[in-house]
Amino acid sequence: MIKIGGITLKKKPLLLAPMEDISDPPFRFLCKQYGADIMFTEFIASEGLIRDATKSIKKLQISDYERPIAIQIFGNKISSMVEAAKIAEQANPDFIDINYGCPVKKIAMKGSGAGMLKDIDFMVEMTAEIVKAVKLPITVKTRLGWDNSKKNIVEIAERLQDVGIAAITIHGRTRAQMYKGEADWTLIGEVKNNQRMNIPIFGNGDVDSPEKAELMYNKYGVDGIMIGRACVGKPWLFNQIKQYLDKGEIIPDPLIKEKVEMVKTHFKKSLEWKGLPTGIFEMRRQFANYFKGLPNFKTTRLKLLTSENTTEIIDILDKIAIDYKNY
Repeated sequence: MIKIGGITLKKKPLLLAPMEDISDPPFRFLCKQYGADIMFTEFIASEGLIRDATKSIKKLQISDYERPIAIQIFGNKISSMVEAAKIAEQANPDFIDINYGCPVKKIAMKGSGAGMLKDIDFMVEMTAEIVKAVKLPITVKTRLGWDNSKKNIVEIAERLQDVGIAAITIHGRTRAQMYKGEADWTLIGEVKNNQRMNIPIFGNGDVDSPEKAELMYNKYGVDGIMIGRACVGKPWLFNQIKQYLDKGEIIPDPLIKEKVEMVKTHFKKSLEWKGLPTGIFEMRRQFANYFKGLPNFKTTRLKLLTSENTTEIIDILDKIAIDYKNY
C-alpha cells in the first residue's frame, strides 16, 4: 500500500494533474467517474488567497466524492505561501501540494512554479516553513531541473524529503523544455530507486496510453502516475489504464453517443459551476478535444465554438450523436 500522511492508497494509483482552466470541478467529476484515484485542484496563486480574490477563493471548493484531493498553491514569497497553506487547510483537503513545476513564463520568470528550480536553497526553505505551518501532509510537484545543465532532481527530492514532504510528483522535463520533446523518465526512476527516498514517487509526462503506463511502472518502478494533457477530452483514459494493468485488457474508446452524453454532463456541470456566460465560454476549449478525429467536423465545431445559447448547444451535441452514430 502507498501512504501520503494518513491517507492509504491502493497500489499504482492514477493522479489527475492540476491544470489551469482544465482541472476544475466539472472536469474532475468526470475523471473521478472514470477511474482517477487522486484529484488536484487547478493551481491557486498564494497572493490571490491571502488577498481574498474571488477567483482564487472559489478554487478552494472541493467535494467529498473527490477524495483524496489536494489543493495546489504557488507563489514566490515564503510568508505568502505559509499564509496561503493555512487558508487552504481550512478548506479541508486531504493534503496540500506545492507547485514547483509550472513552466509558463509569467509564473516561472517571477520565481514561482518552475522558477523555484533556479534557487534550490530557497525552495527547500519555503517547503520547510510550509510543512511546519500546517498539520496536513505537504506534497510537491516539480520538474527535472531548470535546464539540461541543471537536472538536479535527485538532490532536490532528497532535500525536500528531509524537510518533511509526504510525496513528490516529477514531470520528466526541465523548465527550459516547457512541454516540447519527449519526457525523460530516467531521472524519475533514479529518484524512485534512490535508497535514501522513502516517500511515494509519482511520475508525470507523456503517459497517453495503457501500454505506456505499464511500461513506466515496470521500467521505472514509480509508485503512481499523474496524467495531464492526455486525459483532456478523454477522461475515460484512467479506466482504460486500470483495466489494462489489472487484466491486460484493452477497453475501446466510448462510442460517439456515449461521448456526447459525457460532454453534456461536462457542459451541465460547467454551467452550474460557472454560470452564464462563463460556463459556455470556458467549455468551448473542451468541445474540440472530445470530438477530435471526427471527419468533416469543421462546420459543426465552428457552431459549438460560436453558439451562446445552451439549448442550441445541446441540440448540436444531439445531432452529432445521430450524424456520427457509426463512430
